[in-house]
Amino acid sequence: MRSLHHVFAPAKLNLFLHITGRRDDGYHLLQSVFMLIDWCDTLHFDVREDGKIQRQDLTVSLPADDLVMRAAQSLQRASGTHLGAHIAIEKHIPAQAGMGGGSSDAASTLLALNRLWGLHWPLSRLLPLGLELGADVPFFLSGQNAWVQGIGEQITPIELPAAQFAVVKPNAGLETAKIFRAPQLERATETATMPLFAANHYGFGRNDLQPVAQALCPEIDQVLQWLGSYGLSPRMTGSGSAVFAKLPDGVLIGSAPHNWQMRICSNMAAHPQAGWAASES
Repeated sequence: MRSLHHVFAPAKLNLFLHITGRRDDGYHLLQSVFMLIDWCDTLHFDVREDGKIQRQDLTVSLPADDLVMRAAQSLQRASGTHLGAHIAIEKHIPAQAGMGGGSSDAASTLLALNRLWGLHWPLSRLLPLGLELGADVPFFLSGQNAWVQGIGEQITPIELPAAQFAVVKPNAGLETAKIFRAPQLERATETATMPLFAANHYGFGRNDLQPVAQALCPEIDQVLQWLGSYGLSPRMTGSGSAVFAKLPDGVLIGSAPHNWQMRICSNMAAHPQAGWAASES
């Protein structure tokens, strides 16, 4: 195998996001349900025999040390392979949106290069590399919609009803670190349970980051009001600034104003690369 083209990296939505505490090292403890949606980046991989890792940006320019490069370099170091890769990226998931685009790209890179380099590592060996890259990466590696706890490393697969969602990214973005540093951030939400969530999949809980994000980015308010004008119940995903709302049957949404990015997305039952890691021995 010398190439893997059209490798998809799907975005995620946080159906709710509760901050339940904070560790001594400063990391926040959370509870959330992460849901895969069909808004995807597309990656293309070709083996290099010279050991070099090279990235080509096909749509938007990315930082030199983005998560794709860091993921490839991390796996190369950990495995000791002499092989390298040329990686071309069609970036479609908006940045600073709370949709996990960079983390998803990193996970798809680990899965693809694990296969392309013939490493045959099981998921259990990839997950620690993913967690070092970012708290959301293990979710995308795991391959299913999930109940997520801890700092993102405690992942329990769940099934969700098929549904469609309007997902809107305003022009402004948000830095995750700025939200988590905010003194007014709610950090003591009561612990929830999976049965409580299961009783109301798409209306459960709230996003504890949303009030801080709205204060930092007034454009989020505009998106919430616009989606609310259709009788929907919108909510911010992750650390924002993207907002989503479940679409009931028969509800049609007009074109988004102000050059906002919007897509009507379906949730996914499984990650496109689910099962790419080797079975546990």
